[in-house]
Amino acid sequence: MVVVLAGGVGAARFLRGLTAVVPPEDITVVVNVGDDIELHGLRICPDLDSITYWLAGLVHPEQQWGRDDERFTVRDELVRLGHAPWFTLGDRDLALHLHRTAQLREGVPLSTVTADVAARHGLTLRLLPVTDDRIETRIHTADRRDLHFQEWWVGERAGPDVDRVEFRGADAARPAPGVVEAIRDAGTVIVAPSNPVVSVAPITAVPAVASALAATSACVVGVSPIVGGRVVRGMAHRLLPAVGSSVDAAGVAGWYGARRDGGLLDAWIVDATDVSSLEAVRGLGLAARAMDTLLDDPEVAAALARGVLELAEDAGRAP
Repeated sequence: MVVVLAGGVGAARFLRGLTAVVPPEDITVVVNVGDDIELHGLRICPDLDSITYWLAGLVHPEQQWGRDDERFTVRDELVRLGHAPWFTLGDRDLALHLHRTAQLREGVPLSTVTADVAARHGLTLRLLPVTDDRIETRIHTADRRDLHFQEWWVGERAGPDVDRVEFRGADAARPAPGVVEAIRDAGTVIVAPSNPVVSVAPITAVPAVASALAATSACVVGVSPIVGGRVVRGMAHRLLPAVGSSVDAAGVAGWYGARRDGGLLDAWIVDATDVSSLEAVRGLGLAARAMDTLLDDPEVAAALARGVLELAEDAGRAP
């Protein structure tokens, strides 16, 4: 079984490749919920929904998030009623949030709702929120504000400088049913090419998940989200310096750290343009390989997935 730690579009694009080379029934995806937000009384789970839409073939092709063939009648009416449209929700997307929120208010755990939504979208892999409890990624800005991640990222377009990042509620959060067991029983654990700070770190901030990752006999392989010293998507370059990491492939590997030294990783994939960083990555005690990690082409995504699994196998045989 393969377990993937995932958040958002980068993970979804990688999973499109992984499901082409591994039977989806053998994949468990543990997803960040620190980005989740409540708006208009609705629970919105951006990372869970992005992965669902991507793998169901419903994602907006240009945006790479949200639904294709979307309409915005509700948004336009909210604007007419005086609401600021800083977080855009389409009508089809709203239907999912209405369904989820109704279930949660009836006491159904998020993990159960997620499994139902995934099945209704035809997904056969196992999609799990890291926890059924609430975690909030909070951005503490240099101008002394405490913002929800979505307020900082979407509302203020990642403009304010970041002083520190907090995963509020993570210390007390319990893993969703099946998360720890999946990590324990995995053959390979993959850290997707997601934002290290606000997609992966909220997952590992759950204490029992961190313990399971430290104890698993599986090889933990990460894929760098940095290509040629630049972030492929998103705002990781605005966040990595705030947590003490440089914005380069070796720097992120060092920030994650080697498991032998109490970190997260056993192996690390860098983009082919960052081949010069392999020596530094191996100096951290990690097995390493350079490959094409730009995932616009599904065949490239599948080749990357095969390479990740091969590196995990090779690292597992190493003395």
